[in-house]
Amino acid sequence: SQVLRLERSRRTGVVFPLQKLARYLAPGTDTSRFRLFQPDLAALQRAEALFRSGRNHVIDYVSSAVRMDHAPPAALPEVCFVGRSNVGKSSLIRALFALSPEVEVRVSKTPGDTKKMNFFKVGKYFTLVDMPGYGYRAPQDFVEMVEAYLQERHNLKRTFLLVDGVVGLQKTDHIAVEMLEEFGIPYVMVLTKIDRASRGLLLKNVLEIQEFVKEKTHGCFPQLFLVSSLEFSGIHLLRCFVAHVTGNLPTVEAS
Repeated sequence: SQVLRLERSRRTGVVFPLQKLARYLAPGTDTSRFRLFQPDLAALQRAEALFRSGRNHVIDYVSSAVRMDHAPPAALPEVCFVGRSNVGKSSLIRALFALSPEVEVRVSKTPGDTKKMNFFKVGKYFTLVDMPGYGYRAPQDFVEMVEAYLQERHNLKRTFLLVDGVVGLQKTDHIAVEMLEEFGIPYVMVLTKIDRASRGLLLKNVLEIQEFVKEKTHGCFPQLFLVSSLEFSGIHLLRCFVAHVTGNLPTVEAS
């Protein structure tokens, strides 16, 4: 809650971890894709306010579903978070909602514990969906559940594909990318657990994934988002991007 009050240089290091990483690249390296989405302080503050519940702005878990006919009405703009079973998805969502501690986001010590689609309503502005993890310990009907959601949820504005920042893109991640590309779903890649990776390893993974996005994808936003749910690096920027893609920051521009 204190990050946006820090002086500018310290704030930039926490809010924009990708830009902080760019300092260690060779001179002349193209870093234009590191700063396509670069909101100002006012936009970051507006997004932070959206994620802070109040008397007239209730943020709460709504329901869970294993089939689309169990999902809540598609009344608000929606974003969903999907990734491998141990990528830290629920921890990231809990970090996004850290300013509203009454919101119950279950984080299990057992990877793959999320077996249903969990819907969280952010006031009258948007809905955030925690999807079951794929790969290890994925629910038996994962493919049917997720494919139906992606194809039928007309209010879905962006899918956030989480990738482990320590190990980079895995085979199961490539399958998820193929599915999103096949369905024509706009998505963005989020690298998690960046606090666990050395600077050199993180740079290697960032550059490799950025090149993959540039050469092999059509529906992926060109900028990667780096986050640490433990240190809160990148959390404020990700909140702002969620607010932007759901239409709640109309003045912010993103290439």
